[in-house]
This record gives sequence, structure tokens and C-alpha cells, in this order.
Amino acid sequence: MTVILSLDDVYNLAIQALTGSRTSETNAQPVAESIRAAEADGFRHAGLAHLTHYCEDARRGRVDGHAVPTWEQSAATAILVDARQGFAHAAFAVARQPLVELAQNAGIAAMALRHSYDAAMLGYFVEALAREGLVAMAFANSLSRSIAPWGGKEPIFGTNPMAFAVPRADGDPLVIDQSSSTVARMTVRQHADAQKPIPAGWALDKDGQPTTDAAAGLAGSMAPFGDYKGASLALIVDILAANMTGSSFTFEAASTADRGTAPDLGQFFIAMCPATFGNPDFGARLQSLLAAMLAQDGVRLPGSRRLANRARARREGISVDDELHKRLLNYCA
Repeated sequence: MTVILSLDDVYNLAIQALTGSRTSETNAQPVAESIRAAEADGFRHAGLAHLTHYCEDARRGRVDGHAVPTWEQSAATAILVDARQGFAHAAFAVARQPLVELAQNAGIAAMALRHSYDAAMLGYFVEALAREGLVAMAFANSLSRSIAPWGGKEPIFGTNPMAFAVPRADGDPLVIDQSSSTVARMTVRQHADAQKPIPAGWALDKDGQPTTDAAAGLAGSMAPFGDYKGASLALIVDILAANMTGSSFTFEAASTADRGTAPDLGQFFIAMCPATFGNPDFGARLQSLLAAMLAQDGVRLPGSRRLANRARARREGISVDDELHKRLLNYCA
């Protein structure tokens, strides 16, 4: 059985579940916004299903739901944010406007966000910056070791996503949000729970061999997209998200078995103001590129499915498994 929720219902449920799980309303609000965005865009693994992990980890102290993040301008075009082992969304919220203003004034600015929890849907952050007229990039390391270095067998990196967003004059920003793995680990876990095989190329077993057994893939590692290229991207992301911010590499992060220990992750953002780089026709030039792409049969722009899902969710709401809905209501108590 399923329950139909409006996007406002999703937001309110997320707020109540988080505040019922040792989280202040100030911290719950930006997290709930990201949950609503994930459900609207069809990224269900980062939506209400992921909210259960937020609530559990807030209750057992892996994330500090009452953290008060701080920020400082550490250099002419650099911002340093300390999440204080709280939610990345709440830490981003306190420094978002300073980052926007710095990028608009200087042309380019970067923000290192340290000592935080999992960022989940990274596109949520860069889209917010693109709506301010900025071109934005983001990098985040992950909670779980999922990807082995190329040629190895033991996972070192997370699925380590990166995201890119660019403003468009005639509509929503163009957003590209992708992990370093072929698919999300949660997708493989869903196949394992349903005892369904996975397609070849999704995962490797503990011996580093391709497998179609979802359980064997979870015991081994996720396959990086593009083979060694994806593994290299996972390395780049860990360097920027963890080393640049002074946070834990994914292989150092506390595992879910460490019930009260924060994972101490990091995120790194770059924001650029197109008007300052000598091309007053940035928007028109971008549109000509996208039009040339769409002139070919079968081409769709990155994010087009996401925007279609968003429009449908606004009209029809989203369906939620009854068991998940009841579980979330229990967190609200």
C-alpha cells in the first residue's frame, strides 16, 4: 500500500521527524528542503528513505542536530565553514549568501565546508547557487567505503559525487549531479533486499571480479563509471572534499557500526560569476550550445527527466510506501 503526499506534506513530515529526533528546527529546515527537492526530482534514495538515516543518526549522536555552524572569510575569495559535526545543509545555509556575494564581487569564490555529515543530493546545493546567477561546482565525500582504487579490491572511496549547475535565462538551471560509481550503492542494496540480480557493470565482488549478485556487490565494491576514469574522479573528490577542508577521508570516516561517532565529512564548493570573465553573451552562447544538442533526434539535456519529475510531483504529489510512512511518523513522536 502507498500514501500520496504533496510536496508540502513531505517537507512538514521531514521537519517533524527531524525535530522528533534530537534536531533543532533551525537545522531541520534546510535538511527538509533537500528531502522535498529529492522526492520532487525523483531521487528517492536521497528523499524520505534517506530521512530515516538522518533521524537514526541524530538520535544516536552520529550527527549533532543542535550544532551551531560558524563561518569566516579565510582569504580574499575563500570562505571556511565549520559544521561542528552537524548537517551539511544547515552549515551551507549560514554561509550561502556570503559565498554568493563574494563570487559576485570578486568573480570567483570557493567555500570549504568541514566537519559535517553526509550531503546526499549534491545538485540541491549547486542549483541554489545557480539561481543567484552563478556557475557552481560542488564535491562531497561519502559515508560508506564503496569504490576500490583502480586495480585494487578493498573499497577506499565513497561513491563521492560531484555536481555542476549553470543558470539559464529561460528556465530552471541546468544541473549535472553524478557519483563516481556507475550506480548508487543504495540502488544495489534495493536489488539485494528484493533478491534481484543487478546488471553487469554495476558492482564487483570481494575478489574484484564483476558480479550480477547484488549481495556479493555489497560485500565487494561499486564499479566506478568509466573504469579507471571514475576511480580517478573519486580520488579527486576525496582530495577536494576531505583534504582541502581538513575533514576525514572516506576510508577514515566512522562507519555506521560506530553508533555515537560522527563521520566528519567535508564538502567543497566553487562559485563563478559569468559576467566577470569577458563574455557578456554567456547566456545566449549557452543557449546556442544546448539548441545544437537538441537539434539531434534522441538527445535530452542533463536534468530534463528531473525537471519533468518535479512538474509531475507538483501536480500529483508523490507516492510513499505505507511502511516507510508509518516509520517516519514514529520519529515525529
